[in-house]
Amino acid sequence: MAQTRADSKTLDRRPIKELQPHVVVQFWDNIESPYEPGVEDFLEENGVVPWEELVRTFGEVRLIPLFTALEPDDISVLQKKATESDPEYNGDNLLRFWRIDAPHDADLDAIVKVVSQWQAVKSAYVDRPAPDPVVMADDDPRSANQMYLDAAPDGIDAEYAWGFIGGDGQGQTLIDMERGWTFDHEDLVDHGVTLIHGQIRDASRSHGTSVLGQICAVDNTVGCIGIAPAIERVDAVSYWMSNRPDAILAAIANLEFGDVLLLEAQVWVPNGTPGLLGPIEVLDADYEAIRLASALGIIVVEAGGNGTNNGSAPALDLDTYTNSAGLAILWRDDSNTDFRDSGAIIVTAATSTAPHTRRDYGPFGERIDCYGWSQNIDTLRSNSSGATDLYTTSFGGTSGASPIVAGAAILVQGIAEHNFGFRLSPGQMRAVLSDPGINTNPDTSEPTNIGTMPDLHSIIDNVLNVAADVYIRDNPADTGDPHAGPISSSPDIITLSSQVASPQAQFGEGSGTEDSLSLGSTVTQGQDNFIYMRVRNRGSADAENVRATVFWSEVSTLVTPDLWNFIGDTIIDHVPGGNILTVSDAITWQNNQIPPQGHYCYVGLVGNGEDPPPNPAEFIDWENFRQFVLVNNNVTWRNFNVIEIVPDAQDESEPVVVNFLAPGAPDRARPMTLEVYANFPKGTRVGLQMARNFAEQLVVKKSRFSVTVHDRGNNNTLNPFEIRKPGGRQVLLPLTMTPVDLLQHLEKPMFGPIPNDQVIMPVNPHGRYRLGTALFPAKSRNPMKLFVDIPEKYKKNSYDVYVRQLFDNSEVGRVTWRFKPG
Repeated sequence: MAQTRADSKTLDRRPIKELQPHVVVQFWDNIESPYEPGVEDFLEENGVVPWEELVRTFGEVRLIPLFTALEPDDISVLQKKATESDPEYNGDNLLRFWRIDAPHDADLDAIVKVVSQWQAVKSAYVDRPAPDPVVMADDDPRSANQMYLDAAPDGIDAEYAWGFIGGDGQGQTLIDMERGWTFDHEDLVDHGVTLIHGQIRDASRSHGTSVLGQICAVDNTVGCIGIAPAIERVDAVSYWMSNRPDAILAAIANLEFGDVLLLEAQVWVPNGTPGLLGPIEVLDADYEAIRLASALGIIVVEAGGNGTNNGSAPALDLDTYTNSAGLAILWRDDSNTDFRDSGAIIVTAATSTAPHTRRDYGPFGERIDCYGWSQNIDTLRSNSSGATDLYTTSFGGTSGASPIVAGAAILVQGIAEHNFGFRLSPGQMRAVLSDPGINTNPDTSEPTNIGTMPDLHSIIDNVLNVAADVYIRDNPADTGDPHAGPISSSPDIITLSSQVASPQAQFGEGSGTEDSLSLGSTVTQGQDNFIYMRVRNRGSADAENVRATVFWSEVSTLVTPDLWNFIGDTIIDHVPGGNILTVSDAITWQNNQIPPQGHYCYVGLVGNGEDPPPNPAEFIDWENFRQFVLVNNNVTWRNFNVIEIVPDAQDESEPVVVNFLAPGAPDRARPMTLEVYANFPKGTRVGLQMARNFAEQLVVKKSRFSVTVHDRGNNNTLNPFEIRKPGGRQVLLPLTMTPVDLLQHLEKPMFGPIPNDQVIMPVNPHGRYRLGTALFPAKSRNPMKLFVDIPEKYKKNSYDVYVRQLFDNSEVGRVTWRFKPG
């Protein structure tokens, strides 16, 4: 987990105290300067801004970096990663945002007017910190304890979600951004919540405690139960003694793809009705921080704000609001070029009773994604002294509505991760929670747009579709569950040189070919080829309109999506439940699209709207891709163009050579392990050629025994090896010292001369042999050659060999070859 900076001798750590307004200024991206205090002289001397003139007019004003939670280089790295993971992300440089500290009696609006005229300035505004977005009026009658957990239309039906693995929040992470909490409340203390940025404001303790109580109050014998009581990790960032954008940045540094960030804050909306409270993203720095989080795959839930005087009409109309530049930044409409989408889920306030209507102070408009209860919420509370045993029945406002939506997101993510093996992206999550076709709509009499309230029962049944599970096998024994078996030996991608009249009869259930690996293992050049894909549905519900898609890739031990080449797809109209093998129509692979002669790998994806196939764009995130490989049953691999050994044409001087790649992860350098498994007969020589500088990185656990290498008189064959144990007893064991070191003991290479920058590592031809671990650079390819020399008398039989790649001792990919007579 990344850590934020708790101290800095470089940056000014003077806090922005509660309700102390300040000016935020953003320079254009081409304005380069050190990102540190004391930069005013640099800007003045280089003619960037007339800072001295500003000082003469307004007194002792200072320019302070706005974002200090991370080092500038780390901020740049995050933004670069966001650009790689989200092609649509084009965020402004966060290192161009500054705050202007001015004397307490300075006219901040006048400062904004002056600096806005500077050519170097893109935007400037006054940030006036607002109160917590909450309504705590005890005059609202309590409807019933925690009915927001009940079935729709009353609540989100968290109770239904709890019946599914992952549906109680297990394995998920939340960071809550606000100003105060009592972490050791009796209904929270078991979560071990940690404050990772800012300080706790005692006056806000009750607010944050109530919010966390809604989401994750522990399932125990006291108090309440949260929406996600089994959540794995809960942390907090405070913008007390800090600022909101910096607190968001601190949270980003501590979150991963698919985690949830809840923004419990609101701002006085500039250029709107005086005293009107709205979502924080109306301010540029907040927007950029939120957009960065979304681009990095973090699910952001944002309170919409509580109107005038923190809980009374009028409310903010997001469709008609324009900022100080006259831009309608919150009107989500295809015709509006001013709209900017942060990717966050914005939440408004509605009544607790169904059918739900908007509260008078709740913001509204096309940009609102969801609504939630804003009254009568039964949850925890505390006080400024940090009481640990208090509760309330009247929490509310958009502060109460937003945790309901955040909790729903956590449960959806938990169920999705358990069943699909990977997490939903921010766009996918927002689409699921705000879909009016599957969630609870407001009362038909509600005249404003306030989105939907999530209905977990409907989402689970109609989107996650846990009851139906379409899958394609990785090997004949695959039942759709996560497994440790081969992942590149699928029997369900079949290539033929001509179409068949009835593919279901020939290859489907009852055909006798269900588990055959000999169907269509080669591709014929010089003509069109036809690919059939087979799927099963192990669920009880039938699956309709299942799309089967096939790609080809160069043979690689780690087939990352950047290696995939699209071949084609087809729709299987109906896949019945009950695990009945169902065959697609033919996908035509046109002759002019077939790669040159060689060895390649198919990648097959299957799924529909209810059981969606994985989206390759999501796999810049390594953990997502890793889970996709290990767990997801909507994808498979199959090697094709099997090597054929012609016995009469093969001798010991001409080993069979197969080429493949050992790629790195898509995001950054990671340590990976290579392992070979072979079942060749006695006397077979096997070697693996690779770059010398790569081979020298491989780390094999050193034996505590001495190793003696003997020339067996068989062309320096390297197996078996003699290991001398203490006490003088000799045994024959596989190689256990670093292969590159061992090669130095040999008089000549295994398979003849090779380039100086290459080495051939000896491989045990019998059983499993782990070469070692090396640091694979990000997006690297690492070309390799596998040499196999089978004695003449054994070439009439078939043999299998695979090379697999592991990360943290878990397989992430493999290549399998079958050597057989011609």
